This record gives sequence, structure tokens and C-alpha cells, in this order.
Amino acid sequence: MFVASLLPLALFIMPLWTIELGAPQYPEPLGMEIWINKIDGIKAGDIQNINLMNHYVGMKKIPEHMKEFDLFPFVVIGLSLLGFLFAFLGKRILYFIWFWGYILLGAIGMYDFYQWEYEYGHSLDPKAAIKFMDETGKLLTYQPPLFGTEHILNFEATSLPGTGAYFLAAAIVFAGIAYYLGRIESGLKLPKI
Repeated sequence: MFVASLLPLALFIMPLWTIELGAPQYPEPLGMEIWINKIDGIKAGDIQNINLMNHYVGMKKIPEHMKEFDLFPFVVIGLSLLGFLFAFLGKRILYFIWFWGYILLGAIGMYDFYQWEYEYGHSLDPKAAIKFMDETGKLLTYQPPLFGTEHILNFEATSLPGTGAYFLAAAIVFAGIAYYLGRIESGLKLPKI
């Protein structure tokens, strides 16, 4: 459980998520990394170029600050400290609570990210210089995928977990292992799979 508690702290040195935009006019894709306290370009100038493209189709700028950036570091530190406390206490039920609480917070985070992407891709300025319509005459939207690759006009948008997200997933696995090892030590039988 100590290992599971330590792993979320990797988010302070590794990105949580990445989004890349590839197109013929950009031989090297433009990209952004989403950290727990900022959004940064993968390369110098990427955010500025994405904002420039987005301006023409009426999308908002990539935000320099979001309220989540103020909250996430405290959530990560709080989860780690709680995990260390639970590991020190050594009670199996606490591992179980941490495991499911962690999953719930992760699901809330993914939902928040999806909502941000939806708002970002659908709230277009009606006075935009360039407007694209579908075959029915409806204004196109530009929501990047939550996970995976999607074609948006001539761009290929790819949204994938960053290195930090893999550390979060490993924390869940280690907490689950700690819980089940605790069950074995206490003589409880594991459910058959």
C-alpha cells in the first residue's frame, strides 16, 4: 500500500494527458500536455499555433489557468497522505476504501475533462472568420476525442494518457494487490474468477 500511495506523486513531474494535432501543413504534429497544474505545449510554440488555428474557426484559446489546476495538486497530495496513513494502520478495509475512492475520483476527473473538451469544441464564436458546415447545413464542431484518434476536418486529433496517468493506474493495481494480500494473510478466501 505504501507503493500505491507514492505513485500519484509522479503527476508533479509527468504529464497526465496529451493531445496531438497532425495535418499536412504540420509535418510535426502540434501538441499539448495536460499536467495537474498547467497545460503546456509539447514543443515551443505549439500552444500559440493551436490558438491561432482555433481563432479562425471560432474556438476559445487554450486556457492558461483553470480552477482544476488549483485543486488537483491538493487532491493528489491528500490521496497520497491518506494512502500512507492507511498503509501505516494496515487495515484491509482501508485499502478497499482507498482503492474505490481513488477510482471514483479518477472517474470524476475524466468526466470533468470530457466536459471541458465538449465546451471547448462546441462553444464557437458565431463571428468566426471560417465556418464549416456539414451536408445538412449545420455548423461543425471540433471536440477532440476523450481517448483515441479522430479526424476533425483535415486534422488527425489524438488524445492519450500521458506518463503520469500510467502511474495513477499502477497505484490502483498496487492498492488492489495490497487489499487481496491482506485477505490472504487474514485467512479469508478469495472469490473464484
